[in-house]
Amino acid sequence: MPYQAPITVRTALDRIWKHDYVLPAIQREFVWKPEQIYRLFDSLMQDFPIGSFLFWKIEPGTSKSFEFFDFSREYHQRDNPHCPRLGKVPDGTVTAVLDGQQRLTALNIGLRGSLAVKEPNKWRNNPKAFPVKRLYLNLLHEAKPGEEGEIYHFEFLTDEKSAEPQVGAFWFPVHRIFGMVGPSEPMEYLAERKLGNTTVAVRTLHRLQQAVHNAHVLNFYEEESQDIENVLNIFIRANSAGTPLSYSDILLSIATAQWEGDARSAINTLVDALNDTGMGFNFSKDFVLKAGLMLSDIKSVGFKVENFDRENMKKLEANWPKVAETLQLTVRLTANFGLSRDTISADSALLPIAYYLHKRHVGDTYLASKAEAEDRMTIKHWLIRSLIKPGIWGSALDVLLSALREVIRSDDSRQFPVEAIERDMRGRGKSLAFTDEEIQDLADRRYGSRDLFGLLTLLFPFIDTRNQFHIDHIFPRAIFHANKLKALGLSTDESAHLQELRECLPNLQLLQGPDNQSKSSQMPEQWIAATYKKDDARKDYISRHMLEGVMTDLSGFQKFYEARRKRLLEKIVSVLNRPTEIAEPVTRQ
Repeated sequence: MPYQAPITVRTALDRIWKHDYVLPAIQREFVWKPEQIYRLFDSLMQDFPIGSFLFWKIEPGTSKSFEFFDFSREYHQRDNPHCPRLGKVPDGTVTAVLDGQQRLTALNIGLRGSLAVKEPNKWRNNPKAFPVKRLYLNLLHEAKPGEEGEIYHFEFLTDEKSAEPQVGAFWFPVHRIFGMVGPSEPMEYLAERKLGNTTVAVRTLHRLQQAVHNAHVLNFYEEESQDIENVLNIFIRANSAGTPLSYSDILLSIATAQWEGDARSAINTLVDALNDTGMGFNFSKDFVLKAGLMLSDIKSVGFKVENFDRENMKKLEANWPKVAETLQLTVRLTANFGLSRDTISADSALLPIAYYLHKRHVGDTYLASKAEAEDRMTIKHWLIRSLIKPGIWGSALDVLLSALREVIRSDDSRQFPVEAIERDMRGRGKSLAFTDEEIQDLADRRYGSRDLFGLLTLLFPFIDTRNQFHIDHIFPRAIFHANKLKALGLSTDESAHLQELRECLPNLQLLQGPDNQSKSSQMPEQWIAATYKKDDARKDYISRHMLEGVMTDLSGFQKFYEARRKRLLEKIVSVLNRPTEIAEPVTRQ
């Protein structure tokens, strides 16, 4: 593996542009955060070493056997997160990057492209959640060492934000330096903007030009072996540092390299489709890959090298269309239960359900079939209980999944074998029976707990979770303001106690989104009377939601809370120890 003469950043990006440098299928996606990109550019500007690179020179006879990908340039976390596919390169020699993809992609985005990542506190479907930003350098920033040694101020900004006047800042679009080859061009740029006599701006822009065009800072080794097994071994060793490459990442890369088709595209496409279902999920490639092992009846679902040999990957690829179809059906069923990324604490809980649906060869009609209603409710009940019960999907996960697969495979009925499944789980120390202490804890679940939504759907099964429901405070939060509690003559400790109770299960219910918005800060009796005009409908709503004793003012809150908590405790015991009833959704009268 000979050491090569170092090259400039400009040379490397030109080779990426011409597809002389490509990414092999064993590479993963771009995962760096903006702060990592800032540090990389700062290191270049300060002439710090940025690590060596490892390239694989692939001859034409070898390259025609593999799939290759281009480097990301216009990266969009939601709409364009994947590396563009190049396909096969049968007629020429190419250089595949084994180590250094993240750094080269960061340079490519910063100098030739853009970055769009989700803004904090914005929904993924909000058009403004992913603003397109380019890398900028503040030419007026005084070079003073920061907490981690950075002395240059880089930042991803929208074009509009960069143009806003700021005291002590002039934002230079970093991509402009790529076209500034001659020594006079930076000075001409600064002169046009009346910065030609500003020492810090002249020095900073000159340093950026030198770092990109003139400094030979990219040191690399080049592997010339055409043996894929040898290259995989080198790849695994090389990727043991930097942004951690998980063991499953490596195995996924090995699997991808052994598929005949475009495995990475197939897996990425499926992950994206699953995560766009319902209110949205957060499934990973790990989840999809483990599901593939499980549904393809590969001996072990564990992420072990021997499970990813050529024979198993051939089997997985042949079975892939059915795996993808079943996973999408499973996730749609889960979304119909009202669950989403915010309410599922263990994705692995879906895998036994997927295997069951896969074994039965059911299709989309299963989701709404009246004949399957009881089976769907049995699955929902088991799934949510397993998510609520502590410790089920933690240790010895692969052993549990393999065992449950065998239980389901051995069952001859056309119903989810919940009794056999729970019997096997019990024998493995993963009983779904709840202790008195756990029951008490559930009765005090707080707003924001990931398992609270699922628990409420079991307690109130008549709610049609196919619609969008919110967790609502029965006595609204606003009435627990300190001044209102003080006006009732309550002490500081008493007020704090009521504010604690406000957030717990006895003061929570499920409401459809529009109802929750219309209810706002209304007292419960006021909202119920306005929403349910008929006396029978009003009484039915109160009874079904266990709201007996609701008062029109805060003075009755604690009495209501204690009475409802008692009723909820009885219902929790009943629901968690036997399958919940099947109930038709209620329509408003």
